[in-house]
Amino acid sequence: MTSDFFDGYLRRLGVADPGAPSAAGLFALQRAHLERIPYENVDIQLGRPPGIDPELSVRRFAAGRGGYCFHLNGAFGALLEALGYDVTRHVGAVSADAASRAVRGDHLVLTVRVEGAEYWVDAGLGDMGPYDPLPLRAGTYEQNGFTYSLARLDPLDGEGPGWSFFASSGGARRMNFRDAPARTADFEVMHAWLSTDAESPFVRTFAVFRRDAEGTDGLRGKVLIRTERGKQTDERVLSGPEDLFEVLERFGRATDDLTPADRAALWARVERTHEVWLAERRTAQSVRD
Repeated sequence: MTSDFFDGYLRRLGVADPGAPSAAGLFALQRAHLERIPYENVDIQLGRPPGIDPELSVRRFAAGRGGYCFHLNGAFGALLEALGYDVTRHVGAVSADAASRAVRGDHLVLTVRVEGAEYWVDAGLGDMGPYDPLPLRAGTYEQNGFTYSLARLDPLDGEGPGWSFFASSGGARRMNFRDAPARTADFEVMHAWLSTDAESPFVRTFAVFRRDAEGTDGLRGKVLIRTERGKQTDERVLSGPEDLFEVLERFGRATDDLTPADRAALWARVERTHEVWLAERRTAQSVRD
């Protein structure tokens, strides 16, 4: 992919001139990515999951779409390389269990070396990840009231060492990844499962996320939540399909590719999964009571 292939992607990011590789440039690019290209699974919900080839993702982003980690970080890594950054891909795993040391391969991780330093860079963690890249060294980091930490991850079951990232808020609490470099092909099997299997969370639940400097906006099913400084500040339930597509546009996911049949099918899925969520919440509440 030549550098001009990324022109539409850069326009989507609002970056006219990314300049030479620098730490400041890297931070600006991640911020723009999180603000303008949402984490979303619209096409997975509609039964037509897009592939994870970075070239395809770059074209989709230029056309106003989003994606999940394999799309978001896959394309972002390719863009950074085209701009001259030193990028390495890694196999990772996201977990709701803060004690988990597993690395299942359900997350694509990027590390970037620039100006003599190494950073963990991530545009694909939804409401869990940081707004700015983190230095790839153990420690605790605070960004606008959100607290994050990085720690070394010991070898496990024949896998080499790596890193663990811990978040103070979001749908998950931990992400592990190994030091060893990876390729896009290493994620194809997991992508097939995540995007098509009935047990996959991406198939079971509609989700869209966007992050800005102050916090995150998240839509799971029909529930729209705003979080700032690590605490939920607003919650409401979508009123109908028009509300849904207005929120998608506000999150930065263009809807011009969705036919009337697509819109009806997506809203029907959202309503079904919302009823399941309500039933699960009622059950959990009765257990607590």
